[in-house]
Amino acid sequence: MQSRNPLRRGAALVAGAALLILGVALLVLPGPGLLLILAGLLVLADQFPAVARYVDPVRDRAMRAARESVASPVRIAGSALTAAVLLAAGLVWGLMPELPFGGWPTGAGLILSSLVLVALLVYSYRTTRTGR
Repeated sequence: MQSRNPLRRGAALVAGAALLILGVALLVLPGPGLLLILAGLLVLADQFPAVARYVDPVRDRAMRAARESVASPVRIAGSALTAAVLLAAGLVWGLMPELPFGGWPTGAGLILSSLVLVALLVYSYRTTRTGR
């Protein structure tokens, strides 16, 4: 649904572009890159209808990646282990400010990443195991 409010369109442009940029960065870094790209496209498509044609292909790839992430017990265990390592690293970095980039800003980012990973793992598992 397209809005005529220029302030709303500007906010959607900034938020959508930020999500897209972060999503592209997370394609090569650990994180849910495709899901953030999808979120950015959804935000932009609400205000800019020309963007809507990119939503379905990205949604299909994101859902396929979600299915593949829980396709085997080894992948599930690997993701759970990664989440545990991120959580532990976040606590270490938060409690030891003398480490490079030490302190709670870095620690909180790592802890948040672990929580997002667990949430995505649970979502992927429930989606693929209980009926797509």
